[in-house]
Amino acid sequence: MTRGWDGRRALVTGAGSGVGREIARALAAGGAHVLMPVRDRGRGEAAMNSIRETVPDASLELCDLDLADFASVSALGRRLREDAEPIELYVMNAGIILLGDAQRHETVDGHELHFQTNFLGHVLLTRELCPLLQAGAARIAVQLSLASAVGSLKDLESTRRYSAVRAYAASKRAFGLYGVELARRAAAGAWGVQVNLCHPGVAPDTGIAGDLRRQRAARHGASDGKAGLARRLGGTPAEAAQPALAALAADAPDGRFFAPGGRLGLSGPPRERKLFRALRDEVGARRMWDLAEELIGAEPERTPDLL
Repeated sequence: MTRGWDGRRALVTGAGSGVGREIARALAAGGAHVLMPVRDRGRGEAAMNSIRETVPDASLELCDLDLADFASVSALGRRLREDAEPIELYVMNAGIILLGDAQRHETVDGHELHFQTNFLGHVLLTRELCPLLQAGAARIAVQLSLASAVGSLKDLESTRRYSAVRAYAASKRAFGLYGVELARRAAAGAWGVQVNLCHPGVAPDTGIAGDLRRQRAARHGASDGKAGLARRLGGTPAEAAQPALAALAADAPDGRFFAPGGRLGLSGPPRERKLFRALRDEVGARRMWDLAEELIGAEPERTPDLL
């Protein structure tokens, strides 16, 4: 994706590794000043060094953020609002999957860890950044995954039956429905921001993809056809970053969906695709929005014009 982002201020969650780091690299190469909110400062520094190996003049800034802690999210929001610098590019990319850990974990706020990190934390962060996004006429990319197409909404907090894969898929489907409603409200309310959705396909060199592949091999053997197909057709992290960049570059209308254009959407140059059937539920999207508002605690007095 080639587009100039000169002078724009960008924020990319999950920029400390994998696809998020490559999104940050591409934006920095295009001239953007990239905010990199990270939970682990050491990993963040390593990511900055990696980006500067190929983009020596990259304008990068580390911030502290733990999406699994609402207090951390709110603290970053307050800090950035105090800086009063508009944000013009915003990629909600971060995500976790705790493969190999059979235990359900709760956050300090009492939510299942995947559900808060992958979904609720981003919802709260978006609310916190609303004035800055509006001031910057922001282009927003909601990063989904292939799991968004299959996740179940019946037990979002994984209280009845837990597995990391199931919790991850549920959180990503919930996040996808939220993204659909965010795009709808942005367009209907003329908020001055643009929202598109995307997914990176499969990038075998990222931590999540590698863990998924190893888990599948352990369960089904190395000859498993789907795992082998992902290995053959998956893209590099840099290639997997392209759909998010396409989502940022696209012009109106809101709510477009960008994904790899190759077989099964696993890899290939980004193109606009039809949204996953599981996310084509307007009523479900509104319900997910309302649920998120209830769980994070709505504060309409702070951002009356946007959310």
